[in-house]
Parts: sequence; structure tokens; C-alpha cells
Amino acid sequence: MKRMQKFPLYGWFGLVITILSWAANWYLPGLRTNYFFFPLTVGYAMFVDAWALTRGGQSIIVGKKNLFAFLFLISIPLWWLFEIINWRLHNWVYLGMESLSPAAYFFFMSIAFSTVVPAMFASANLMYTFEWVRNIRLNVRVAKDKASLMKIFVTGWIMLALMLIWPLYFYPLAWVSLILIIEPINVHLGFPSLLDHLAEGDWKPVWALFAGGAVCGLFWEFCNYYSYPKWIYQIPFVSFLHIFELPILGYLGYMFFGLELFAAYNFIAGLLSIPATFHYRDAHHAQAVTQDIAI
Repeated sequence: MKRMQKFPLYGWFGLVITILSWAANWYLPGLRTNYFFFPLTVGYAMFVDAWALTRGGQSIIVGKKNLFAFLFLISIPLWWLFEIINWRLHNWVYLGMESLSPAAYFFFMSIAFSTVVPAMFASANLMYTFEWVRNIRLNVRVAKDKASLMKIFVTGWIMLALMLIWPLYFYPLAWVSLILIIEPINVHLGFPSLLDHLAEGDWKPVWALFAGGAVCGLFWEFCNYYSYPKWIYQIPFVSFLHIFELPILGYLGYMFFGLELFAAYNFIAGLLSIPATFHYRDAHHAQAVTQDIAI
């Protein structure tokens, strides 16, 4: 892959922001995470995006300021959706937010949630530039005819129902069911979809989103460890081998979460009639990530 000669300046700026915000988030007194989680994660997204660009990948920032802003906007309702699901699951709770009013709680949480999608997609873009990610082979094609799409769609709703009815046993389906529900809709409406790739046996976008989700999740869990406020987990049956606060099997949730965000992004962009593409494709065998948006 073609490489740039210099690391972009905004990437170094993002790294400085991340380091300073990380130190403040760990060592200052009081409710410091309410103020430093946003710059911490934005700096991370800038640094990782610049790294992907340097490695020959594409950027969600350079020449795409509208895209970058759009990702922040859609990130807020997307993560609030998972917060609503967690009211049923109770898999994570936040320590240190008890003293805030409902309005302050919503404000600070929404600001933090706005960084989820940009950080996740920047991470996936970076991971797509590594050959070991793109070279993982899985000789399986997923059909996207009407009958197959209906089976996927119904399976997603069954999984969602099981999760809501028996959350103690089926809580992991929170990170799978929405993919199966949204992806067939995207195909039916003509929006970009992972199924477009899987129907051709192209699993590279899945591996990139998996790897990006794991890397981004590890970054968030590391930053959270000495944060305040912070989140902690109460996950049935798998509460062992913790990496920071999260049990090791919990990182599978981050991996599938990347797929859900990808599907949800394409769905929302399509509904808003935004002429947007945010998908992975090969161009002249360069294995590049392509993202374009016009708002």
C-alpha cells in the first residue's frame, strides 16, 4: 500500500491531546471524566486516523470535515439506544454520576457518547491497512436473496426477543441481534451493507471492524480503569480474567459492536437521504478504505 512520507500534523496534535487528557482523567480530583473523556477520545480518533492515512488508508477527517461532524451527531442516539437496552440487561453501571441532576447526567453522557462512532470507525480504518487483517480467509458466501434476507431479519428479532425476555442467559445477543435486523433492511432499501461484501465472499470489512472494535475497546477500558466517574461491569457467568474492568470475553462485544455501528450508520445516512458511502472496497488491488460523504 502506498505510504505518505510524513505523519500528518493533526495526528501529532491528537496524540498530545490524548496524553494530556489521559493524565488529567486519571490524576485530577473530582468528576474529571465528565470533562476529559471527550478530548481524550477525540484525540485518539485524530491520531489513529492520521496513522491510517500514513499507512495508505483513507481518512474520516482529511477532506471530509462534514463526515467527521456527522459521525459525532449520529453517535449520540446510537449509544443511547444501547443504554436503553442496558436498562433491561444491567450489564454495566456508572460510578460517580449519582450527584448529578437528570439534565446534567444526560448532557455529560451525551457528550461522551458522541465520540463512540468516530473512534470506532477510525480504529477499523487503521486495522484495514494491515495485511494480516485483510488476508484472513473465510471461503463462505452469505446469500442476500429475498428468502435469505427474511431468515436473517426474523432471526435478529428472535434474538432480540430472547435477550429482552431472558436477559440473564441471552444478554450477549445485544451485540448480534441488531446487525441481523438492520442489514437486511439496508439491502432492501439499497443502502450500503456488509451483506454486499459477504455475498461475494469478501470478509475483509468484517475483520477490519472486528479488529478495530477490539483495539478501540481496549483503549476505552484502559482509560476507564482509573477514571472517575467510571463504568464497571456485572456480567453473569463470564466474570473472570479481567483486562482492566472488563472480563476478557466481554471484548467480543466490542468486536461485534463495530459491525452494529457500521450497519446503523448506513441505515441512518440512507434514511436522511444523505448521498453517503462508508464502506470497504478494493480499488486497483490497493485494498484501500473508501469513504465519501456530501452533506
